[in-house]
Amino acid sequence: MLENVEIPYGAYWTTPFAKWQGALGHLNAIEFAAHVAKVELGRRKIAASVFDSAALGITTPQYKAFWGVPWFMGMIGAPSVTGPTIAQACATSVRCLQAGAADIATGQNVCSLVVAADKTSYTPHIYYPNPDGLGGVGQHENWLIDNMNRDPYAQVSMIETAENCAAKWQVTTAQQHDVVLRRYAQYQQATAAESAFQKRYMTLPFDVPDARYLKTKVTLSGDQGVFASSPEGLAKLKPLREGGSVTFGGQTHPADGNAAVVMTTPDRARDMASDPAIRVRVLGFGSGRVDEAFMPAATVPAAKCALEHAGKTIADIDAVKTHNPFAVNDVVFARETGFPLNDMNNYGCSLIWGHPNAPTGLRATIELIEELVIRGGGVGLFTGCAAGDSGMAVVIEVGDR
Repeated sequence: MLENVEIPYGAYWTTPFAKWQGALGHLNAIEFAAHVAKVELGRRKIAASVFDSAALGITTPQYKAFWGVPWFMGMIGAPSVTGPTIAQACATSVRCLQAGAADIATGQNVCSLVVAADKTSYTPHIYYPNPDGLGGVGQHENWLIDNMNRDPYAQVSMIETAENCAAKWQVTTAQQHDVVLRRYAQYQQATAAESAFQKRYMTLPFDVPDARYLKTKVTLSGDQGVFASSPEGLAKLKPLREGGSVTFGGQTHPADGNAAVVMTTPDRARDMASDPAIRVRVLGFGSGRVDEAFMPAATVPAAKCALEHAGKTIADIDAVKTHNPFAVNDVVFARETGFPLNDMNNYGCSLIWGHPNAPTGLRATIELIEELVIRGGGVGLFTGCAAGDSGMAVVIEVGDR
């Protein structure tokens, strides 16, 4: 268990997530994250000079991404700060949180800014020279599409991993659609009353800048690209693969966006919190990997590892959030852990609001904190699967200071 790592209540944010090739598609993910961070730190009256470490999560190459954390921190006004730039597919957020927590827990640093930024829109098409190839011709790939469609180790696409889990746990299309309807209803809780829940951590309406950051290009009222789900609409969808069960409605959609969380010591957390009476502790982390081509099931060993690290069991958990690229994920998790399927992912999840890779888990963790605050405190778990049949999880506790 981590004893001295806290997240100052309210010292976190996320942009709305925008659909693939949507309102955020023209922006460099790192530059955009720095632009947002400067605005959000200013709103919270947090000076960039308080940070002595940082971690940047990004999974899709951007122009000048080679410069990572030093570039990002320089742009927000903290040019003396460095740290790791991390890419671990959909587990990137939790790995970044773990890096930030390690800096604090070991006493190496006092205050860390954890940022995750990604853009699935217009991802690079990369050419790899090969002097030994026929005629010197090299290899090439579309960074996003080719990797979604083929795991070089398991030799399957991501959707095939969902189909494998659906077959093993006997999850029907109808059962998957029931999960989608429940998750969409939960997301509507977050957008009710003029998005009151989302406004706890997200600036709405959100002004999207042009690529030169000189003027507003468009204003978003919330997430862009969320598909309204209904029993009638889902019933019309056919499985995407012959003989399969997963439909377009039973999976997430690619998106763009960024999110950030401040991590620090208890004393600093009290001073930086928007409500000093609320204490947000980081209790533990975990990772896991399952048999090849069963990616959605990796949420389970990751969660069990995090719970063990935190000194908790699933019975101690008051709220669960998952990265669920497929509805199958949540069915498997509920059956394997006993946590009620309908009770997890209140207020939204990546199945509904989309998946920009790195920031996906960070947004879910932020929403988990806010759900626990609304409950009056408790212990929460975020767990998610990632490429390579792997997963990562984090346990958070919210209470009175």
